[in-house]
Amino acid sequence: MSHPLERFRFCPVCGSSHWAEHNVKSKQCSDCGFTYYANPSSATAAFILRPAIDGSGEELLVVRRGKEPAKGTLDLPGGFVDMDETGEEGIIREIREETGLEVPAVVYLFSIPNLYMYSGMEIHTLDMFYEVHVEAGSEAHAADDAADSLWIPLSRVRAELFGLHSISQAVRKFTASVPTAV
Repeated sequence: MSHPLERFRFCPVCGSSHWAEHNVKSKQCSDCGFTYYANPSSATAAFILRPAIDGSGEELLVVRRGKEPAKGTLDLPGGFVDMDETGEEGIIREIREETGLEVPAVVYLFSIPNLYMYSGMEIHTLDMFYEVHVEAGSEAHAADDAADSLWIPLSRVRAELFGLHSISQAVRKFTASVPTAV
């Protein structure tokens, strides 16, 4: 694997080309001494659940990715956290932008480190997963990065249908902890 700052060839402070690997996650300028660390970007995803109308258990809201990477595969609503947001504020905003749902609260579950390909570059992320419950009959409308949205009975959710590695890992972990999942 290449260094996370391999594509950055000049010091962002003084413009020097004496910008070299300092350690596994940083580069340092030998002219001005500036050191830059490549820390992960914060990203979020939500397990949005609603009771099935027929009383057969819970359904999970999934979206179909409208953009690369993994365009066309299943995903959970979510995205990157903005600079002045908490993780909770970020996922609530992403849920609204991608599904139109207004959710009052989310519950943090766990996180998974990930590599996310963006503009030809691997971005290290820390994906934070949340659980959200909405009322039976709640409807979602795909928007923003989501090409489609659908409710799937939780017992029929299959991790291998989710195109992003961290999302499929999270779906596997989440469904393993739910008694109704097969």
